[in-house]
Amino acid sequence: MSTGSTVTLADLTRMLRESAGEEEGVDLDGDVLDVSFDDLGYDSLAMLQVVGQIQREYGVRLPDETIADAETPRALLTLINTTGEISQAG
Repeated sequence: MSTGSTVTLADLTRMLRESAGEEEGVDLDGDVLDVSFDDLGYDSLAMLQVVGQIQREYGVRLPDETIADAETPRALLTLINTTGEISQAG
C-alpha cells in the first residue's frame, strides 16, 4: 500500500485502466491532464470506481461533494494530493 504517497498521473491512468478499461482511440499515455473524463470515455460510475480504488490504495478520503467537481485528471490529482485526508491507519 502507498499510504501517504503522492498520486501521480501514471498512478491515475493505471487505476483508470484497471477500474474501467480504456476507450478505443483514447491514449491515456498522451497529454491527458486537461482532457475531461467524459472525453476520455469515463462516466460518473467509472469515476466512482477509480476514486474507490484510490481510497483503498492510498488511504485518501475525499469529500463526496468535491469529487464531482474534478472533471479532468489534473483537477482530480490536485484534489487528491491537496484536499484528501491521508489515513494514518493505512
